[in-house]
Amino acid sequence: MPVQTQMPAPNVPEHRAPARAWLVGGGIASMAAAAFLIRDGDMRGCDITILEESDRLGGSLDGAGDAEHGYILRGGRMLESKYVCTFDLFDSIPTLDGKSTVTAEILNWNKMMLTSSQARLVRHAARETDPAFGLTERHILTIERLAIEPEALLAETTIADQFEPGFFQTNFWLMWRTTFAFQPWHSAVEFKRYLVRFSHMIAGFGRLKGIMRTVYNQYDSLVRPLQAWLESRGVQFAFSTGVSDLEFTLRDDRSEVSRIICGNHGKAWDIVVGAHDLVLVTLGSMTEGSHLGTMDAPPLLGTRNDGGAWALWEKLAAVRPEFGRPAAFDSHVDQSKWTSFTITLHDPLFLDRVRDFSGNMPGEGGLITFAQSNWLASIVIPHQPHFLGQPAGVSVCWGYGLTVDAPGNFVKKPMAQCSGREIMTEILGHLGFVDDTAAILGSAICIPCMMPFITSQFMPRRAGDRPSVMPAGYRHLALLGQYCELPDDVVFTVEYSVRSAQTAVYALLDLARKPPAVYRGMFDARVLARAFMALHGLGRDEPVAA
Repeated sequence: MPVQTQMPAPNVPEHRAPARAWLVGGGIASMAAAAFLIRDGDMRGCDITILEESDRLGGSLDGAGDAEHGYILRGGRMLESKYVCTFDLFDSIPTLDGKSTVTAEILNWNKMMLTSSQARLVRHAARETDPAFGLTERHILTIERLAIEPEALLAETTIADQFEPGFFQTNFWLMWRTTFAFQPWHSAVEFKRYLVRFSHMIAGFGRLKGIMRTVYNQYDSLVRPLQAWLESRGVQFAFSTGVSDLEFTLRDDRSEVSRIICGNHGKAWDIVVGAHDLVLVTLGSMTEGSHLGTMDAPPLLGTRNDGGAWALWEKLAAVRPEFGRPAAFDSHVDQSKWTSFTITLHDPLFLDRVRDFSGNMPGEGGLITFAQSNWLASIVIPHQPHFLGQPAGVSVCWGYGLTVDAPGNFVKKPMAQCSGREIMTEILGHLGFVDDTAAILGSAICIPCMMPFITSQFMPRRAGDRPSVMPAGYRHLALLGQYCELPDDVVFTVEYSVRSAQTAVYALLDLARKPPAVYRGMFDARVLARAFMALHGLGRDEPVAA
């Protein structure tokens, strides 16, 4: 049901605690913010409302479907041990079965299920274990320069602006770009941040050591327990509630949100915001405009008009430059799109063949990238079951392609124009499983998903394109998610969204605390020594422990 309209603003003195909190968007940033408001800000859950345009929470951390019709995952963000804000949050959230906290479950799971890929790259239908980086001294010097160069000097440059062409033929670049989804035209600043942020993982990069996974997909392992915790504390969820605009009033030279304009399915209403209410808005969406295909039909290419996230940000920023510049991110679909696909298997043949081919049991290996793929395709074979309630005998795996407009090597069509059947045929060709194609396809459901904005947060930007979490000149307002500015941390991670939420809540409530500092491995001599040796092809092993 929509939120009650025309809610009166309470007549309260200036010094009292917030009356209510309104959170626009139901992704992990808003959910984390609601948890921090309750846990650290002592707000009552019944005074917090999350406004969500769709019919479920989780945003990009989604998981849906069933064994009969096929499971669906648009994607999954990697975890690692230095996600301090994420683990801080989920250390307070019990698992659905109540046996431990979510953080404890993840940490214990990854002590048992250590990632150690034996088939990070595949060429000529043969696996490559711990591939050599292939960097020249010139490449390494450029990497080292980027690690210490101030972001202001990199400005709006791209990764391609920083490296000579040979760098983009190295295994290091191939593994880096497919692990993190970078393209040569993406921001040099973001590339630099990733180099610094994950410097402690370079030594084990060829085997993906240090990468952590949840027990199930991230919707079941993260979103559902957090939603249950919020529900148990009375947090209100207004589904099918799109937000199209905010109205502001000026009080004591500072702007405040006075009204939230809502609507969906042709109906419009508004929420009157009290003088002591908090408003937290998630800007943009990397999965806006996602469309699904089928086993026999390709997905459509969506636009920023398929949902309300980009429209809201554009409307807010049109007259308020302090809200950033969304056009820097949502106006380059050809450079920010790619296709993922989820495979549901009703026969063990495919997983058995991949296990024998890769040398890894499901859940041990992580990303397998087909180095010669025109689509730059990769697959992940997670531990099974990957969904809660997934029947015995049914398996789920996931993959994606970064260059979706090039014709395939086995299916002579661009990935963007391919059905699930055609995508699976291409993957089986790269694995060398051609003789098993008919048998595997006969018991599989492959659902492709086209995402036009999935790497839009990596697009080159200038100062001010991403607004501050706490925009100057505003009272009781914070901005959340992947498109606000958090110095030093990296977008396209759960950690970034959770950190934005923690930063916002502590500032809005004027708490005498700050989020944990971003891990800076480049200041650890051990990390630097191991990274230096690994880049030169020496002593590549595993990441340095904290």
